[in-house]
Amino acid sequence: MNTEIFELLEQYEKTKARELDEKIKTALSPYRSGSVALAQINSVIGDFKYNAKKILDYVNFAQNTGVELVIFPEYALCGYPISDLAEKHPQIVSECEKYLNVIARKIKDTSVILGYIKREGEEVFSALALLQNGKIKDVLKKPLPSTYCDFNVCSCAENSSKIFEINNTKYFVSLSHNIKNSLGADIIIDCAITPTRTEKEKELKKLFSSKLNTPLIFVNQVGAVDNISFEGASRIYDENGRLFSRLKAFEEQFLIVNIEKKLGKIYPLYTEQTKKTSFSLDYEDDLERTYKTILQGIKDYFRKNGLERAVLGLSGGLDSTVSAVLLTDALGKENVTGISMPSAITSKESKFDGEILAKNLGINYFELPIKNIVQTISTDFSSLFDNIEKNWGDFRYTQSYTMDNIQARTRATILWGISNEFGSCIPIATSDKSELYMGYATINGDMSGGFAPIADVTKTKLFALAKWLNKNREQKNSIPESVINKRPSAELAINPETNKALLAEEALMPYEFLDEIIWRFENKKENFEDMMASEFIYEKEHKVSREQKTIWLERFYSRMTKAAYKLSIFPPTVLVNSYSINKNEYRQPICSSRVNYKQLSEEEIEEKINN
Repeated sequence: MNTEIFELLEQYEKTKARELDEKIKTALSPYRSGSVALAQINSVIGDFKYNAKKILDYVNFAQNTGVELVIFPEYALCGYPISDLAEKHPQIVSECEKYLNVIARKIKDTSVILGYIKREGEEVFSALALLQNGKIKDVLKKPLPSTYCDFNVCSCAENSSKIFEINNTKYFVSLSHNIKNSLGADIIIDCAITPTRTEKEKELKKLFSSKLNTPLIFVNQVGAVDNISFEGASRIYDENGRLFSRLKAFEEQFLIVNIEKKLGKIYPLYTEQTKKTSFSLDYEDDLERTYKTILQGIKDYFRKNGLERAVLGLSGGLDSTVSAVLLTDALGKENVTGISMPSAITSKESKFDGEILAKNLGINYFELPIKNIVQTISTDFSSLFDNIEKNWGDFRYTQSYTMDNIQARTRATILWGISNEFGSCIPIATSDKSELYMGYATINGDMSGGFAPIADVTKTKLFALAKWLNKNREQKNSIPESVINKRPSAELAINPETNKALLAEEALMPYEFLDEIIWRFENKKENFEDMMASEFIYEKEHKVSREQKTIWLERFYSRMTKAAYKLSIFPPTVLVNSYSINKNEYRQPICSSRVNYKQLSEEEIEEKINN
């Protein structure tokens, strides 16, 4: 293996210095015949000028250095997901095809496989074009997918592959992962992009490492769009199914390889995830990928929307703490502002923890107490509610959450005010996955924001991530240990039994138990009865009566159903796990509160009908 080529390519990625072209051309000379470049790029949806310039920069570099074939991923020219843009705005498709024609005319000696979208009649397709000698030589197409969040890597679209013949080599090119019908091909090329999710790497490895007796090239997209995140990590397997070369994860890269002459490099991947057949509180093997996925999601959401700065409430709790660390690493400390907004219930410890975190991270930090604001609103509301009660008296709650929600919404108003006052800035929603499932968050309060970085991370995983961040970030131990060790509380209400701030687990259930319910619900599709019959990890260490377990499970299903409305207006987040409660993936009707999640016998059903 010629290490000089890869060292020069790394220099080129950092500097884009054209004086490196000749050096790389010389180093590549013995490998030129059969050389292939994998162009793993981060496209911006609909920004054809930006995407085309990036594509041509790599193409020109390849032509200057003598590379025979450059392969870009699916949708490289238009960005993904194109969603309804192609349907509602036909000019986008025609503009994409015009850019493709311009790019094709600039192709000289190097062949290029490039992803784009094309229209035939009324139908829009994802397509790959083979560009050679200034022309579009061949095209492969498939219908646009109907959903845009996650792909099952084992599902294979029909009629989405064909042979491209390039320099007397037959390439079986696929726009799906349907790669097993490649008889007669010299090399397989799979350009079907695949998002990163928990255990997705295991699925890809199983798919691609099967012995096909043909080398396989997989070119993936890198970057994030709204909820979807692509890790890149494009790779090549030899004819025996062994990994031959792999690009970096979560970075753009241009790598030149030669399969026949054994020119390739395997860049390290994040820690390999162990496939779990049962729930586990050991998240260590997925924390690096989780961190990098969320970081990329934040960076791209801000960059692709012209945003620069983030503001969030620093409560001293786990959710806002981890969110602040992630935002700092993604945007830079100068672009993050934390606001402490203590109420009458806020503890000195929480206020102190938020301030220490801000100092450790070096972010901007300010304090604005909300006690007086809340008291004023409460006084005005009291008079208003008394008047309304004269007409609606029978409907007034004997115990309401009005004052709890006023505190959360007051804080959101302050954050949105800062966002409105300063350019390129959005507030951050800091709700986590466990509490979103339970609806344990306030609409237009802590659920409100322009982006939600940790909404696909359960609370127990968030605790593990906080510890991982303290160990693995360049600035060690930024998160105060007191944040990691204390029991979470929204500090919005007092528990009359303890006369202290109500703990989240007192309102919900132990997080270890709740997160296992979520795992079983998502990964094993277990129902109420299945879970009642199963032994949870929490039950192995704590005595839980059947009555208590029933209460917790009923609480989960009841609150999850009622949370559908809240989730329907939740901001974009970063999808991390195999399954999520994101509104684009878990489409539960808001009007579904009467669904019974318990299995009933026909006798019980008859009794219900009769009564």
